[in-house]
Amino acid sequence: MAYQSEAQLEKNIVEQLVRQRYEQISIPNYDSLIENFKSQLNRFNEKKLDGQPLTDAEFSRFLTLIDGKSIFDSAKAFRDKQVFQRDNGKEVYIELFNTREWCKNIFQVTRQTTVEGTFKNRYDVTLLINGLPVVQIELKRRGLDFKEAFNQIQRYRKHSFRGLYRFLQLFIVSNGVDTKYFANSDNDVLFGYTFYWTDVENKRVTSLSEFTETFLERCHMAKMLARYMVLNESEKQLMVMRPYQVYAVEALVKRALETKNNGYIWHTTGSGKTLTSYKASQVLSNDPHIKKVFFLVDRKDLDSQTLAEFNKFEPDSVDMTDNTDKLVNQISDMTKPLILTTIQKMANAIKNKNYTDIMEQYKNERVIFIIDECHRSQFGDMHKVISQYFQHAQYFGFTGTPRFEENKSHDGRVTADIFEKCLHMYLIKDAIHDENVLGFSVEYLKTVDFDFDEDDDTRVKGILTDEVWMHDNRLQLVAQNIIDNHNRKAKDKGYTAIFTVQSIPMLVKYYDIFNKLNHNLKIAGIFTCGVNEDSEGNDEHSRESLARIITDYNKIFNTNFSTDKFSSYFSDVSKRVKTAQIDILIVVEMFLTGFDSKTLNTLYVDRNLKHHNLIQAYSRTNRIEKITKPYGNIVCFRNLKNNTDAAIRLFSETDSIDDVLMQNYDDYLELFKVALLKVQTLAITPDAVDELEREEEQHSFVVGFRELTKNLLRLQMFTEFEFDEEKLGIAEQTYQDYKSKYLRIYDKVKKIDAKESILSTVDFSIELMHTDRINVSYIMNLIRNINFDDDEERDKVVKLIEEELDRADNEELRLKVDLIKSFLREVVPTMTSQDSVDDTYNEFEEQERIKEIEVFAEETGVPQDNLQSFIQEYEYSGNIRQQDISDTIKLPLLKKKKVVETVVKFIAEHTKRFS
Repeated sequence: MAYQSEAQLEKNIVEQLVRQRYEQISIPNYDSLIENFKSQLNRFNEKKLDGQPLTDAEFSRFLTLIDGKSIFDSAKAFRDKQVFQRDNGKEVYIELFNTREWCKNIFQVTRQTTVEGTFKNRYDVTLLINGLPVVQIELKRRGLDFKEAFNQIQRYRKHSFRGLYRFLQLFIVSNGVDTKYFANSDNDVLFGYTFYWTDVENKRVTSLSEFTETFLERCHMAKMLARYMVLNESEKQLMVMRPYQVYAVEALVKRALETKNNGYIWHTTGSGKTLTSYKASQVLSNDPHIKKVFFLVDRKDLDSQTLAEFNKFEPDSVDMTDNTDKLVNQISDMTKPLILTTIQKMANAIKNKNYTDIMEQYKNERVIFIIDECHRSQFGDMHKVISQYFQHAQYFGFTGTPRFEENKSHDGRVTADIFEKCLHMYLIKDAIHDENVLGFSVEYLKTVDFDFDEDDDTRVKGILTDEVWMHDNRLQLVAQNIIDNHNRKAKDKGYTAIFTVQSIPMLVKYYDIFNKLNHNLKIAGIFTCGVNEDSEGNDEHSRESLARIITDYNKIFNTNFSTDKFSSYFSDVSKRVKTAQIDILIVVEMFLTGFDSKTLNTLYVDRNLKHHNLIQAYSRTNRIEKITKPYGNIVCFRNLKNNTDAAIRLFSETDSIDDVLMQNYDDYLELFKVALLKVQTLAITPDAVDELEREEEQHSFVVGFRELTKNLLRLQMFTEFEFDEEKLGIAEQTYQDYKSKYLRIYDKVKKIDAKESILSTVDFSIELMHTDRINVSYIMNLIRNINFDDDEERDKVVKLIEEELDRADNEELRLKVDLIKSFLREVVPTMTSQDSVDDTYNEFEEQERIKEIEVFAEETGVPQDNLQSFIQEYEYSGNIRQQDISDTIKLPLLKKKKVVETVVKFIAEHTKRFS
């Protein structure tokens, strides 16, 4: 064979696992799994059961106790001791997994277990701990995209992972060459949350054999489950840590337990520092030699986001009050080993003599301070106060942008002056390579026309004064440029932007200019104003300006904020930026550090930024979202190229900026043309797509057109983009016609059984196409505008509407496409200008709805009245009464089950189509 087969891969990994001291067993079916679990449960809990194995009746009761839970609750049960009453009345604590001494578990491996669910599924390789399946490995032969294995697991999760398979914690997918892991979940699992394993230097471990040797080593695999998975309580979600997070925690804990020295973790912004720092805090707080772990944040960072992040992992862990009494009460509580508070409040607790008795208990004890965003100068200012008080404390910092000599703090110190040694690095180039954050596409637009070298700082400062930067004509030019291009950058309001400017007066001036220009954007502004600021020469105090801005905000969003309720205004602005309700938020400093929003994709800059401030600001845009967000857009209205390049070199420890900055417009244009050639080689015209009869050919077209669209999306983000046939090599209409063919294949695949089509394994990335422009409302407006009294014109418009329907990417509309086409062909030719389009369509739709119910009722044998009743209940409450459906169907159990599933699916789809 040209490629190593899937069976050979499977055989090789099982043999390797056996060499790594996994016990190989045969579990051909689910009954065998239950029997093996009973045997291993008794074996693992032999001492707790006093050598008396569970009887069949006891095991059956125990199975009932742990079975039938959600994946999240099963994960909790897996880590908890189960209180169980034996037949003789004695209570025992039965353990499913030893989370403290993780090597002391029973490790087994099996292959080719067949399980009956909605369909019959055969699983490749399963790893078991104490008889429970905890890791599922799915393989594809070398040469195939291993995302097919991911798609296969998604089908298993939907169709047959029931019963004890709810205890699966991790999935592994591999084609032998590439291997990734990811956590199980009750919710949808996105491919973006699959991870490569790496070594401590962030070098990927991709081959299956090397991954098996390192990640699946028995003790390491068990330690990942015991220590490096997180149960996110607020979202009821199981999470697994990424390799760099694991190595950072390991290094920090080792430093804390084996030395008296400090250290810091340098992990780039957006890489999940909150989870890493929480896990390190949690591990240290469980050590009996450490009295307290204090997690310190700066007060201005303790917003709703920090609160939400920590409460995901540790409910009610954050004290949001300004009252130092509450902190001191927490400190006095010996049962509370981990406390999250602000740097400012901790300094107050130390200085205030009223708290001396309580605080002095810890003066000579072993305490750990973990400081978030430790590059901030505030911690440097208060470090002396805290370090002088706690004699045996250790300090560990987390930062995405450390202070070096080039960007040292105002008192001349660098991060290493306080935290000594960098324990682990995960830089922005690593995160982009791993697709954990996005790179940046930076555009520099010249807004002042002077004949001198803009890179000559001495001349720039002399010539480009505030008078130039603040000139009305210049600000007007910038504002108009933003309005002209924003919708394209925001994907027609799917995303949002921050506009950072140099000062509050500039912010107010920009805000007023935007208000005078013609646009449909929701623009807000936010800043903090000084109480006793000098307002001489200004028309209004900054608080008056802020009050005006908040008043406008209240009108837009029907809220009731004021400058007296600034914190509430801040929280509401934060929420609306994250949900893309605000199109552009104008700021000076606020929201440029520590603010995470996946829907924020653009930063407009009209100020000077450098070093850590530049990276922090740019990084607001680079959170991974979906495929329609290929990078963070940065639009600079000043020449920040040298500053940008210098900052990237500094914080990537590299001479190359290409790892972080995306390619320019011409590079993407070239990629687009290459992708276009591939599509046209497969199908020279859109009509030629219909001639691709073999699924393999259709598969190639889908992959090729998807790549073409990805590159088009990148081009569209640039200010200079226009859909010009001469420049792109394809007319917009021709592109749209290809898109129609693509969507037609997508619709066809949706209607066939996943097991019957190789096209079901391809990722259509339908959101790439999504613009929402052609929706139900848009189509109905076109129909309303038909001239029904002119047959020729009517038929011409109907043809155009059908073409629009073919390329529609709106999900709601695509459900109605066949319905609307029938209306256009059967009803529209009979209409006159006197008829109401809406009334006629609604009447037609109701007739079709009843007809569809009648046909389905006859096909399935479900009484029509009952079916209509089930649909009405679903429309009203959103609930489908499966038991009631089951009661109306008089068939043998297995046939009944299939019919019930068919009815449930019909109710959901029918309701969506006719809603």
